[in-house]
Amino acid sequence: MDWNHWFELIRPFIGGEQVDWKQVLLTGMAPIFVLAFAVEYQYLKKHGRLQRFSWAAVRANVGLAVVYQLAEGAVHLLISGAIILWIYQHRLFDVPVNAWTIVPIFVAVEFCYYWFHRGSHRIRWFWSAHVVHHSEERMNFSTALRQSAIYSITGWWLFFMPLVWLGVPPGVVFFLYACDLAYQFFIHTETVGKLPRWVEYVFDTPSNHRAHHGRNPQYIDKNYGGVLIVFDRWFGTYVEETEPVDYGIPHQIHSNNLWTLNMHEFLAMWRDVLRPGALGQRLKHLWAPPEWQRADGIQQAGRGERLAR
Repeated sequence: MDWNHWFELIRPFIGGEQVDWKQVLLTGMAPIFVLAFAVEYQYLKKHGRLQRFSWAAVRANVGLAVVYQLAEGAVHLLISGAIILWIYQHRLFDVPVNAWTIVPIFVAVEFCYYWFHRGSHRIRWFWSAHVVHHSEERMNFSTALRQSAIYSITGWWLFFMPLVWLGVPPGVVFFLYACDLAYQFFIHTETVGKLPRWVEYVFDTPSNHRAHHGRNPQYIDKNYGGVLIVFDRWFGTYVEETEPVDYGIPHQIHSNNLWTLNMHEFLAMWRDVLRPGALGQRLKHLWAPPEWQRADGIQQAGRGERLAR
């Protein structure tokens, strides 16, 4: 196969700098996601494993996905798209995009995703959005749809701006990021056990990702990779799935209300900021880890465990 010829065929589909290719690709994948979920459901039903399956949770996950898509598109159109394009206009280089560079660029996107995901667990500002995804108490393909409407507001896209500033076209960065996210849909499942050891060593797999979603103490804040798991191994954040996973966050939300799921931790964070106390301690709630407690003794819930009142 002539890889350069193949790449030239798809270049027009990822070349638009002002198009949010992440949302375009994920929306286009929707029929495949629905089909995969239907197959998974029938498999679980056939094997008598629907005990923890909840249609109410599935409906909430789909609702969250729709609101997420609309919010992402609106913020991109009104705010982030212009900022991203401005950064690209002030790029340092022109990084060539061809059949030889597309894989290294994808690995670089995956590297940025690792730090975005790690930051989303260890910085409360970003956790206030990401907690939505982890509030699910079950694991099936619909769990992958459980996304936050405030991701763009908290600034997930900032983690990918180094690549844009270096000179990778934004359309390419976000198309490849969408490929990363599309892959991750298929690792949100309990229907696939452990894969061959070399696969588990290199890639994020259903087993590795189940551990990531666990609230078991040994699983919390581990396995941040999207497609690859090697960065977790290199940076000390890898854990193997060794015991049944208890999904969710330490104190479960127990809600399918879209407003509560999207906003409970974001509002709780700001309530903590506004509580009386030293200004430095109050502001630290924005960037400290979710479980951080004030030195002045004024407590906060942390890690998204408090219900919105």
